[in-house]
Amino acid sequence: MMRRLAGKVPLVTGGARGIGRAICRAFVREGAIVAVADLNREGAEAVAKELQDAGGKAMAIGVDVADPASVAAMVHAVIAAQGRLDILVNNAGVGGNTPFLETRLEDWNRIIGINLTGAFMVAQACAREMVRGGGGKIVNIASLSGQRGGNGRAAYGASKAGLELLTKVMAVELAEHNINVNNIAPGAIETEMAKFAHDRATRAAYSYLIPMTRYGTPEEIADAAVFLCSDESRYVHGHTLNVDGGFREAGLMFKRDAAPA
Repeated sequence: MMRRLAGKVPLVTGGARGIGRAICRAFVREGAIVAVADLNREGAEAVAKELQDAGGKAMAIGVDVADPASVAAMVHAVIAAQGRLDILVNNAGVGGNTPFLETRLEDWNRIIGINLTGAFMVAQACAREMVRGGGGKIVNIASLSGQRGGNGRAAYGASKAGLELLTKVMAVELAEHNINVNNIAPGAIETEMAKFAHDRATRAAYSYLIPMTRYGTPEEIADAAVFLCSDESRYVHGHTLNVDGGFREAGLMFKRDAAPA
């Protein structure tokens, strides 16, 4: 069977765990030579070794996406090792769940600095290499929190809303360079972060409000990333693909047997 990313060189930030790790695994499965980048260098090395032990090709890079020098060094390392860069998945980010009136400026700046400014710097550095190489694919990992209001999501939601708009601008400006740019907006996904941050009440609410009545898996986000980074999506551009079990589109929902007479 033809592997959809055979010989391609993707860079995945935040690749040491969760959604990023699942994307790295899926890309290797599809024949790519993956650069696993993460603030946790040891975690990135562990994922790269796991992929290599399974017969894949991968390299590990430590990066702080909020540091311009670190971002430049990351991109240089990929080009030095592989000679080109075909795909970027801008996945690195941090969460936040603080009420608006209690959000401190330092917390706001940290979340915006990583999730939005960091994504901008990484995308810009990678896009410049893709322009030189004749094209490429960029997928930014946004969030449903950037599309709708939610308790405690002032900084996090604003960062992801900004990322969606940034993606649209990138799509408009980079089309002439043969660079496809799209978003994936995950809903509730069963990651290490969710296991830590979502209590029983939160899980019950999500399970009730999601039409598919369950959390998604990192692998389901990874499958969407493979599609958006393959030739199958060559005419998909400036789009946000919600992978959320129907959560964004759901309106009034109730159990019929519990409805009032």
